[in-house]
Amino acid sequence: MKLLAFFLFLVADIFAAPPDPGHYSEAKFEVRATRGHKAAMRDGVKLSVDAFQPKAEGKFPAILIITPYSNNPGFAKRGTWFAERGYVVAVADSRGRFDSEGTWDPFDPKHKTDGYDLVEWLAHRPWCDGRVGMMGLSYMGWAQWWTASQAPPSLKCIVPEVAPPDAMFNTPYQNGVLVSWMVDWAGANGGRVGQNMGPGPYGGFALEERRLADYMQLPYVKLQEVRGALDSSWYEKWIRGNTSSDKYWQDIAYQTPESYGKISVPSLAATGWFDADFPGAPMNYLAMKQHGVTKEARRPRMVIGPWQHIINSSRKLGAFDYGEEGVIDWDGYVCRWFDHWLKGIDNGVENDAPVHLFVMGRNRWRTAPDWPLPETQWTKFYLHSNGRANGIGGDGTLSTSADQSAESDTYTYDPAKPTRSCFTGGHLEDGAADTRKSSSGEDVLVYTTPPLAEEVEVIGPITAKLYAATSARDTDWMARLIDVQPDGFSAMLCEGVMRARHRDPEHNGGFNPAKLSTIEPNEALEYTIDFWRATANVFAKGHRIRVEISSSWFPYYLRNLNTGADNIGLETTSVIAKQTIYHDAKHPSHVVLPVIPKK
Repeated sequence: MKLLAFFLFLVADIFAAPPDPGHYSEAKFEVRATRGHKAAMRDGVKLSVDAFQPKAEGKFPAILIITPYSNNPGFAKRGTWFAERGYVVAVADSRGRFDSEGTWDPFDPKHKTDGYDLVEWLAHRPWCDGRVGMMGLSYMGWAQWWTASQAPPSLKCIVPEVAPPDAMFNTPYQNGVLVSWMVDWAGANGGRVGQNMGPGPYGGFALEERRLADYMQLPYVKLQEVRGALDSSWYEKWIRGNTSSDKYWQDIAYQTPESYGKISVPSLAATGWFDADFPGAPMNYLAMKQHGVTKEARRPRMVIGPWQHIINSSRKLGAFDYGEEGVIDWDGYVCRWFDHWLKGIDNGVENDAPVHLFVMGRNRWRTAPDWPLPETQWTKFYLHSNGRANGIGGDGTLSTSADQSAESDTYTYDPAKPTRSCFTGGHLEDGAADTRKSSSGEDVLVYTTPPLAEEVEVIGPITAKLYAATSARDTDWMARLIDVQPDGFSAMLCEGVMRARHRDPEHNGGFNPAKLSTIEPNEALEYTIDFWRATANVFAKGHRIRVEISSSWFPYYLRNLNTGADNIGLETTSVIAKQTIYHDAKHPSHVVLPVIPKK
């Protein structure tokens, strides 16, 4: 009986309910909103702050949000919700945006000190009790990490939602490959206020063919000018400074041991399996465990749901319904977090599991004591073929056996005819989209297991080890993990990409590529590609596991022109490349999947 009870406890602990909001502060205050407070920064620039406050005497803890997207009126609902529960929510326009003074550049290092100054300004308002937390998604998550790295004494905790990692790892480049949505973002946020420029998603989704033609224009450095932007100076910095050794990127970086080593506050991070900025959350989780100043900082929390960049908005994403647990009481959980760290309420939140994960295919949450999961079995799945793995009709197979039947597969990558991605608009917000159409051509290699005799649960980060050669002096390598269902629907779960000249870089702080390699044409080289998104997915019995390889995925990624130039963003010509993927005994190309053993 004791053994059975222990087993039931273990199962209950693993397959848990969603992050439990438990008891959190009740809504008992009326709220008043005040606009246009002016907070002076250390250089004299004044930032605009709107506040949502309990309509009551006394002082309250504060929650700071720093946004480049206008502090009025989009934050009224969330600000009011927390203010009703006894918090002052202050929303500041970023430097140079909307009602704030100064010059706007999204990666100006002054954003770091602005965060510090805003925290301390807020802590000393007559209606604040001196304790400040931070929250907000995407760029607002960046603002939290930048601020925390400056160690303002009044900052007590942060809740970075879908916070990107340092620039150059994920945005605007992903392992050296320029992503289209950041080009769109630059066009939409080029000035003091929002712009409706260009045919991308931040410009209003024009006709598809116009959008594709837009991204085909060269050189990339002129894209914003072509779209009609009056000031694209900082976008040009992005293109001209195409490695992390550039001072522009180093000045804003926060993912270094030195920066992490100044952070003393606990963090609660959230992201989604289909979030375009996914890498930030797990990278920060691992780094804080190692470098955090205090024991609280070294106990980060991470929540990953079946969500896109706008987390927790629907139980459905693309073709999939993730069930009742696909949407949770996230703000309730955040409130419980703030109740503990800002109000000092002993509600047990500090004892919650460090990691909450939603497992797709099982459509249930589970907890974990760490990331990656300690019980993970790192399993190699090798690429095989008889030399004709091109397209979904090819002979490519995938298995855990290292035995090889042929030496290689080849395909042609022509930048003038890039492989089209499966996403609407080229973006990841479609969730696990069907790749059958995009993988039907000769320019994609496809490797698939037979139907699975039993389910395979995969949870964690993924790595591809490719032995590859190109006839060009530079190119891109892209690998995708697919769940092929019995009806043929091929659900894309995650991917890894690498610009060939980033294959063996020196590193800046151990995180970002700082130096370009030399690629000799037709030389077989080893490429280790860390997938920039992880996954948690059960490949059900009868499903198949698939890996796709290509050299473009357009328009999500802008094309590598294959010229071998140090800065592709300045190029106006392209080169057709013959690509070879080896999978012989000396070159065992494979992916490593984090398989979770059955209990």
